[in-house]
Amino acid sequence: MANFIKSVDDRTRLAGTNRLEVLLFSLGKDLDTGRNETFGVNVFKVREVMLVPNITHAPDMPASVEGMVSLRGSMIPVINLPKFCGVRTEQEPGILIITEYNKHVQGFLVHAVDTIERLAWQDVKVPPPMMSQQHGGLVTAVTELKDGRLVMIMDVEMVLSQTSGFGQSESLFDGIQPVQKRDVTLLFADDSAVARDQIVRTLDHMGIKHVAATNGAEAWERLQEIASRAEAGGHRIHDYIQAILTDIEMPEMDGYVLTRKIKDDSRFDEIPVIMHSSLSADANQELGKGVGADAYVPKFEPTELATQLNKFLGDTP
Repeated sequence: MANFIKSVDDRTRLAGTNRLEVLLFSLGKDLDTGRNETFGVNVFKVREVMLVPNITHAPDMPASVEGMVSLRGSMIPVINLPKFCGVRTEQEPGILIITEYNKHVQGFLVHAVDTIERLAWQDVKVPPPMMSQQHGGLVTAVTELKDGRLVMIMDVEMVLSQTSGFGQSESLFDGIQPVQKRDVTLLFADDSAVARDQIVRTLDHMGIKHVAATNGAEAWERLQEIASRAEAGGHRIHDYIQAILTDIEMPEMDGYVLTRKIKDDSRFDEIPVIMHSSLSADANQELGKGVGADAYVPKFEPTELATQLNKFLGDTP
């Protein structure tokens, strides 16, 4: 139906302006609530959209994993999103969205796809607590379209974590050693609860203290508070934090804009910024370098994250 790979460079440049494009889709009319909610996923992570092909079912799979499909010689797991989200509908999902997260490819079964909407990250908000609780933390952001519809942006990392154990194996942390210096503190920003949990586990293995933020805007506020505290006490900001780790896709302010703001502020000259993202294209890494990022680390690879952090923090004075 649609192939998204050709637009990688254009979409990467779009991300650098604190904007994104979201593919809208539905999970069908919920028989329990009578509603047909609109969800969204970043188009940059969508490889293609197709009618549902033949699915090979296999035993001992999680309830919401329908099986596997063969796509150009590769076997790809298929996750039934309505079933995962507990949406009971009369019709079976008829569309398969092929996505890629940190070089992991999987298919999501949905009822229908709608349009592609171009949004500004500042118009994409953190969901209210009631919505987060209702959807079990699955909704990582929400925005309102011009036609009045609310779009809920899924935390796909949570879907992958709960269906395939994506990024959750304890063996991922094997071999991570503590940093040699004591009293090392890092500020990190990520809107995914799953990613935040893994970051904290990595930092705990390394003995690194941390300050957490759920998006770029919150991280920038915290950095301003730290800068004011340092100035009032006659200290360097480096005395309070020694590094910053940021996701790219976040409501209100993305990681590209956050990094640019940090690098444009001379008060943070001593503080390295490491980007940490499931956007795995080379173009994203180049854009990160373009806004001043000191390193770019793929998500859900704790040993690689630890290696990079040690480069910047292992000999912290």
